[in-house]
Amino acid sequence: MTLLTNYHLALTASRKTDEMQELIRKQGGTSSVRSMQGTVIEDKTIVRAMIRNGLNDDVDWFVFTTGIGIHTFMRHAEEMGVKKAFVQKLNNARIAVRGYKAIAALKKEGVSYEVTSEDGTTKDLLTKLSVFSFQKKNVVVQLYGIPSPEIDHFFSDKQATLTTWLPYHHLPPEESVADKLLHELVINKKYQAVCFTSALQVKALFSCAEDRGLVEEVIASFDEDVIATAVGKVTAEALYESGVTKVVYPAKERMGAMIIHLGKYIASTR
Repeated sequence: MTLLTNYHLALTASRKTDEMQELIRKQGGTSSVRSMQGTVIEDKTIVRAMIRNGLNDDVDWFVFTTGIGIHTFMRHAEEMGVKKAFVQKLNNARIAVRGYKAIAALKKEGVSYEVTSEDGTTKDLLTKLSVFSFQKKNVVVQLYGIPSPEIDHFFSDKQATLTTWLPYHHLPPEESVADKLLHELVINKKYQAVCFTSALQVKALFSCAEDRGLVEEVIASFDEDVIATAVGKVTAEALYESGVTKVVYPAKERMGAMIIHLGKYIASTR
């Protein structure tokens, strides 16, 4: 297939980039890797403090958003010798969960949940939670490497007492890489599409753009010339939240499926 002929893509991922570039090449396109993933570092001390606080505090709701976060808490709880008590604590509270990986992680540990996002997005999860009263309720929300303003605002409006669990620190991508991508995207108009494989990459790009006063220019690039491409709904949601109005993404959340879907999308618009 040559569906990507004359298309040059930016890949913002940090893993499986060789495989994606080969797939792009087979479809007649070219690509450059401009990783915006940054580095995510687990903080053992913070994770264990969160577990101890969770065991000691009164918690009405736990909200889990990533499978890897759940696995991390369970691993440390086991090493601390409190896993059984931690699982019991979760089962004594009400649970909301976003994403199939997080659901699978809870099921593996025998933790039941009450509310789930059908499409794996934060927006859908908050819509499901909107029917509940959270006034004066103690809510713990587990996130990945960065805060979620949408979740913070939701529970603030609901008058809940919110505690955020961030078991990881997110270090932003190298400034030189961010500057290069922004220059190529906004000034040189080098790309016909930019492919994102995580919400972190999206938020890192727009954070760097904000620091440089280029947010409107980046959004305009996606609105006019560049196809914003996401690996799935959660990553697409981050693009929408950042102001991008049109995002292309496959039904099946896989990197290869993203490239194939992009090619078919381009073919359908020719």
